[in-house]
Amino acid sequence: MINNKKIIVIMPAYNAEKTLEKTYNEIYQNFVDEIILVDDFSSDETKNIAKRLNITTIVHENNKGYGGNQKSCYRAALNAGADIVIMLHPDYQYTPKLIPAIASMMAFGEYDAVIASRMLGNSALKGGMPFYKFVANRFLTEFENCVTGEKLSEYHTGFRGFTRKILETLPLEDCSDDFIFDNQMLALILYNGFKIGEISCPTKYFAEASSINFIRSCKYGLEVLLVSLKYRLAKLGFRVKLFSTQGRTLDLDKELNYYNRGDV
Repeated sequence: MINNKKIIVIMPAYNAEKTLEKTYNEIYQNFVDEIILVDDFSSDETKNIAKRLNITTIVHENNKGYGGNQKSCYRAALNAGADIVIMLHPDYQYTPKLIPAIASMMAFGEYDAVIASRMLGNSALKGGMPFYKFVANRFLTEFENCVTGEKLSEYHTGFRGFTRKILETLPLEDCSDDFIFDNQMLALILYNGFKIGEISCPTKYFAEASSINFIRSCKYGLEVLLVSLKYRLAKLGFRVKLFSTQGRTLDLDKELNYYNRGDV
């Protein structure tokens, strides 16, 4: 715990057998109350490695997609009593050593959400980010900042933390089950007036690190532009489904298939 806040780290996993243990070993266990991994129907040994590491593990019986995986992660964390939830990919692309700093920024009430930015400190290209992804990230981020009026350094990192209030308030059930979930979630956070903090984070690109291909990256980029336009229309007073006050929050009664509950 930090400042009497229960800290839970979630790991949305898919075929992460080569990097999971390395990622897990760099988590400062004395700052984290529980680690929950959701295996999105991997074809490798991810779930068995997680069980051996005594990680609370949930297994999807079919592939639900990146966004669908996160929804299961957040349901499990809320049901486990989390006050702060930090999403860490188990592919070792982001350093787990920043978890205490990210959690502290929320535990003392300074921020409602925190993103670990690869763009602060120029670590993205140094860490091996493909140049086309770097350019796309910068363009999309500038576009989104113009639309939202914010000054975030990036919107597309997969290392981020949220308070319980955000996860209980936002209509995450209405968000996509695909990669655009991340961007929709940030748009909803800003739309609802929550405060986002940033921290500089080094990143590593290598063969085993998960990354979407060029075609899916293009699809994601177009979807980001669409989310931004919907955000602006909603702010102008138009009725937009994603930003509706009638949106569905996470269904905490939805059954989760636990493979291993660890020590909890």
